[in-house]
This record gives sequence, C-alpha cells and structure tokens, in this order.
Amino acid sequence: MLRIIDSITRAAALLAAWLFFTIGLMVTWEVIMRKIFNAPTIWADELSRLLLVWAVYLAAAEVLKRRKLITVELFEHLLNKKAIRYFDLLALLVIFIFSAVVTWYGLGTVRDAIELGRKTSSILAIPKWVTESSIPAGFGLLAIQAVAEGIKAICRRKEVSP
Repeated sequence: MLRIIDSITRAAALLAAWLFFTIGLMVTWEVIMRKIFNAPTIWADELSRLLLVWAVYLAAAEVLKRRKLITVELFEHLLNKKAIRYFDLLALLVIFIFSAVVTWYGLGTVRDAIELGRKTSSILAIPKWVTESSIPAGFGLLAIQAVAEGIKAICRRKEVSP
C-alpha cells in the first residue's frame, strides 16, 4: 500500500513538473507576442496562474516524501535520536491533521463553487471549481503521504529497536 501511495505522489510530482514547464512556455509565448508583435494573448496570464496553483499543490506531497520541507533544527543537536524520531512523528501528525482539515473545507468550497456556478471575472470565465479543486486534491494527497511517512518512520523504529 505504501508503494502505491508513493507512486501516486511521484506521478503527481511529475505532472507538477510538466505543468511548471508548460507555464514557462506560456509565459515565453506571451512575452514574445506582447513585446515583439505587440499582440498580447487573452489567455496566457490566467491559464499560467491556474496551472501554477495546481503545480504547487500537486508537488507538496513529493516534497514531504523527500523530506525537503523547511525544518527548524535549532535544538536538534541537544536531542537524542529517539526524541528526534518522536518529534518527526509529531510533525507528521500535525501535517496530517492540518491537511485533512484543509481538504475537508476545500471540498466544501469546491461544492459551493459548482452549486453557485462561480466563474473567474476574466474574458475566459473559467469555472472557479477548476482552480479550487487543487486545494483538496493537493492537501488530500499530502495527508495520505503524511500517514505513509508516519508508517515508514514507525516501521524503521521497530527495525532499529532491540
């Protein structure tokens, strides 16, 4: 099961990387059209922002899996390895709880956007749920990855303990 979660997280991160690449192409296209041909697009700005939101949230679980989150190591040298492992589990628990709450409320926001038919106030008038869905999707994946990382940490502890 943990491998499946890691595989989903990796796939989401690869999609995020391709979204970032696409954003770069879109912005480059917009600059060329605006500065060279004096013909700005009506879609590049809004679509690049939409893709940016999705890319950031989709990449979050991979950042956790690789342990590349910002950490405070100010007092870590004062603690033994056992205490560090407990704090690591505590941090994963906090990430899980926060992510689960954001996912829950994010789903409500998406539901409201669909029911009310909210759209962006631009020429494209993209339905708001398209952007807002990134929040429960990204944080839901982050919550699941936090559980997986917690299980991995507990299993490593059992392997190390006598």
